[in-house]
Amino acid sequence: MVAVLALTVFKNVVLVREFRPGPEEVLLELPGGVVDPGETPLDAAARELLEETGYAGQVEFVGTSLDSAYSTMVRHNFVARECERVSDPSSAEHGLVEPVIMPLAGFREHLRSGRLTDIGTGYLGLDHLGLL
Repeated sequence: MVAVLALTVFKNVVLVREFRPGPEEVLLELPGGVVDPGETPLDAAARELLEETGYAGQVEFVGTSLDSAYSTMVRHNFVARECERVSDPSSAEHGLVEPVIMPLAGFREHLRSGRLTDIGTGYLGLDHLGLL
C-alpha cells in the first residue's frame, strides 16, 4: 500500500473524495493504493496520485508504517511537492473518486478531526515538510 500527502505549488493539499463501504459514507482521503507487481512503491505513489487526481509533482519517500495491528501489510508513506494538475484523473472516468483541493489550514483541522483514513501519512508528511 502507498499513500501520498500531495501539496500544490500554493501549499494546498490534494485529496480525493471517495465512497468507502466500511463506514458506508463518502470520505476525504489522501491519494493512494496498491503497489502493482514489478512496480516500486515510489512509482506506485506517483501513479496513484496521477490516476486519482490528475496531479503530478516531486514525490519523496517519508517512511513505512504498519497498516493495521491485525495485518502484515505495511504502508509506504510519501509526500509530493510542487504538484500541478497535468491531466484529468483517470479514475474519474469510472466515477470512483473526485479530486478535492484543500487549504493547508483546513487539512490540519481535517487531520485532527480523526476523519482521515491515512492519519499516519498526514502527520509523517507534514513533519517531513516542516509544516506541523
